[in-house]
Amino acid sequence: MKEFCTPLPENKKQYIKDVGTVLVNDYGKKDFYKPGEIKKANQKTLWGTSGTDFSCWSMSVFSSHEDFDAYHRSEGEVCDYVEMKQIMLEGISGNNFDFSFLEYSDSDINIDSSWLDLSDIFGAIGDFFSAFLD
Repeated sequence: MKEFCTPLPENKKQYIKDVGTVLVNDYGKKDFYKPGEIKKANQKTLWGTSGTDFSCWSMSVFSSHEDFDAYHRSEGEVCDYVEMKQIMLEGISGNNFDFSFLEYSDSDINIDSSWLDLSDIFGAIGDFFSAFLD
């Protein structure tokens, strides 16, 4: 397998907001989006016209762990869902949170994050993400 991961988008907060807005507008509110939906949403943003495909990074935020891993296996890429999600969410929160609890070995595990009030943790951007979890 080849190891590949695109560079981080320069403004992670704006990038996530832009892709998230397209996802909600095009596919409605969902707990998770499919990698194909995320790639299409990325292409509809200014980020998609930058010449760099950042969709791998938005997949770490908006897709399920299982779909993220399956997509990257099919592409022959090795990317770490938990590490990438942590990097992206740290970029928007300004805090250093450990999201390693999201890692799992049994694909049947579904983590219930309803107890997590993102607006308390991430401030205004948390309100944006809370809309995706509702």
